[in-house]
Amino acid sequence: MVTAPPQTTFSWQSTPFPEQAPVRVQGKVFSRIEIRDIIVAWVALGVAFSFALAGGGLSLLTTPGFTLFDALILLGISLITVGAGFVFHELSHKFVAQRYGYWAEFRMWPFGLVLALVTSMIGLIFAAPGATYISGTNISTSQNGRISLAGPLTNVVISALFLPFLLFGGSGILYEVGYIGVRINIFLAVFNMLPLGPLDGSKVFRWSLPVWIAVFVPLAVVLYFVYFR
Repeated sequence: MVTAPPQTTFSWQSTPFPEQAPVRVQGKVFSRIEIRDIIVAWVALGVAFSFALAGGGLSLLTTPGFTLFDALILLGISLITVGAGFVFHELSHKFVAQRYGYWAEFRMWPFGLVLALVTSMIGLIFAAPGATYISGTNISTSQNGRISLAGPLTNVVISALFLPFLLFGGSGILYEVGYIGVRINIFLAVFNMLPLGPLDGSKVFRWSLPVWIAVFVPLAVVLYFVYFR
């Protein structure tokens, strides 16, 4: 199963949303459009990952004994594990940006969601559900680095929250929730910390190399043991 998380924070003039000075955000924390986009992206990713966890949506059609109840269980696990990782990753960018006084909202990427659903039919996922857009051309390198770092660190926290579920033995729904929750969120944290292109890691790397090393290296070691040991 291959995942590619979305681009996250944006702080340049190509954003399709109005630019504004860093004045403290007032009023509603979420707009109606943002709530809609979060829910749609969350559900779409849940469906896509449930297909992938089952070995592909196409294989479900030929799996003997696979019932609607089984499908709902997979969907529930995906919404809890992957959905939590995705939603709180993006919201952490939003809240940290707002602490600095910037306008920030999540917007889904419809093509990315369709792509996730299509690729999940063969058991692989390329997921690019959307991004948290931040308005303001005067965001400093350190601010953007901290805003970007919030996402991967949130995935680490979520992964730790799923660890106790592994105490339920090597089988059962609770164990599966913990197993998938830990693996997916550690992967999301490491992937997003890669110092490439629009990923969070590139902005953290640009802000502070020591901080990037201190976060990325331990996470990469944990990822190795989680997936290969």
